Amino acid sequence: MHRTPQKRIILGIDPGLAHTGWGVVAQQGARLACMAYGCIETHSSQQLPDRLFKIYSQISAVVARYQPSCVSIETVWFGTNTTSAFATGQARGAALAACASTVAHFGEYSPKQIKLAIVGTGSADKAQVEYMVQHLLGLKSKPEPDHAADALAAAICFANYDLASFGKADAL
Repeated sequence: MHRTPQKRIILGIDPGLAHTGWGVVAQQGARLACMAYGCIETHSSQQLPDRLFKIYSQISAVVARYQPSCVSIETVWFGTNTTSAFATGQARGAALAACASTVAHFGEYSPKQIKLAIVGTGSADKAQVEYMVQHLLGLKSKPEPDHAADALAAAICFANYDLASFGKADAL
């Protein structure tokens, strides 16, 4: 008896207050396909609530259009610039709030985990990630801007790591 592999739509998000990348990947069994990607830009001249609302409303529009069942979002890396980390956290919250009422499964991954899932090493550089995203999704060119490529990488990471909600028989 032939069984059709399960299909799911994964929304990847690379949060940032100035640039929030997003990418939508369809997974059917072991096959991954890019459906769409983009980047939400806000400007420092705008008030914070307006910037967060733009992220919220545009991610909401992506969710309404592509109806993902899963969201994969990059965690906030604190490093030495806590001001930047707080701003990224706020953007991340706006994006997650846009997904909360309709998306069933969420995954959170560190930049290192995403790089490991895509390239095979947690210390990969941006060019390596972009190349592998292009290769894994069969794209004719690398996804731009880099924030969109990072969002697609987050979606691919989810496809690789989140096997429980997808079914191990059909997973990668």
